[in-house]
Amino acid sequence: MNLNLHRPISRRTLLQGTGITLALPFLETMLRAGETAKVPRRMVAIETNMGIIPQFFFPEKSGRDYALSPYLQKLAQHREKMTVFSGVSLPGVTGGHAAERCFLTGTPHPDRGGFRNWVSLDQFAAEHIGVATRHPSLSLAMVSDGSPTLSYTRSGAPIPAEKSPSKLFQKLFVQGKASEVEANVEALRQGRSMLDFVGSQSKRLNQTLTHADKQRMDEYFTSVRELEKRLHAAEEWEYKPKPVVKSTAPADIDDAREFVAKSKLMYDVMKLALETDSTRIITLFIDTGVIHNITHHGNRPEALAELREKEEAQFGALNGFLTALDGTKEEGQTLLDRTQVLYGTPMGSANSHSNVNLPVLLAGGGFKHGQHLAFDTQNNYPLSNLYLSMLHRLGIETNEFSTAKGTMKGLELA
Repeated sequence: MNLNLHRPISRRTLLQGTGITLALPFLETMLRAGETAKVPRRMVAIETNMGIIPQFFFPEKSGRDYALSPYLQKLAQHREKMTVFSGVSLPGVTGGHAAERCFLTGTPHPDRGGFRNWVSLDQFAAEHIGVATRHPSLSLAMVSDGSPTLSYTRSGAPIPAEKSPSKLFQKLFVQGKASEVEANVEALRQGRSMLDFVGSQSKRLNQTLTHADKQRMDEYFTSVRELEKRLHAAEEWEYKPKPVVKSTAPADIDDAREFVAKSKLMYDVMKLALETDSTRIITLFIDTGVIHNITHHGNRPEALAELREKEEAQFGALNGFLTALDGTKEEGQTLLDRTQVLYGTPMGSANSHSNVNLPVLLAGGGFKHGQHLAFDTQNNYPLSNLYLSMLHRLGIETNEFSTAKGTMKGLELA
């Protein structure tokens, strides 16, 4: 191929030869004279669903000179790049295990009849920045059974999560045959055709509606238009080559008891997805149902010791993920500097099925970290305020998300 070195190179420029096609990484010569690169901001949200033993997670002292708790000692090397929260919860989110589906939506009272979820944090973000990458978002899960997810559409519908690290790797990095690409494109076109049909039918219906119903339909049309844009972008991406990585596809682990090892496999592929800019938004649901019985430990020493061992291993796996991100450079920064990693649980204590005082931490992403932000453990501070801060860090200008009343107090941008 011929490159004019006196003109800026397109990010979509490809190198072709000997049967191999490679997409170029970000290069300074892709910028026009005087132009500065827009920093890609990313977000990862991870939920472990069976709670975390509070006394082994929360530091005793607030501020910047807090002593690391036993679990946080596993993350000691990232102390200055993470903020630990206590005294936070999602207003009105009750129901013990029912709160799992509300961790990123903050929708109150999931235990009540007629419950309808709201849009999740990742999908709200994907509506605004998802078009920049091949995959607007990735919804993932490490589960023993069922089909849990952290991701929900604007209408509250669950988005199925990918459970297999090997299938995720194939989706991200294995180029399909020409016939498979055409089949995918045709499926996307059919989806767009159905949206066109539904849209035209809805506009005729709109003429007979009340003012309030017309407002609801306007919201619906906005969602349809956003989905059309995403389908159109997905169609274009089908014709672009997938990134080439040196890593090989992982071998899936079927044993549900090995949930920590399974999580490590998913973390490895997640890091590759972020590194290749295949997506900028990822959610991971970690199901630890296989240890459900010992989460109801009743403060028995032997049960607590076994549970602590399992949970410490989870923080060890998280440390490996953060370390991998922090060891990957991108334009003079690390991938962790540009990636917000939220880690937490929808239950403060699984032993009592409590949904208050949630163990939560946030690492990376361009905030001033290195602190323990402690709020009232009886009258909790809204965790949804943190979500609004995270959206702002992604460059999304909004004053509303879920039950947020403002941004997270005490958390500043770097």
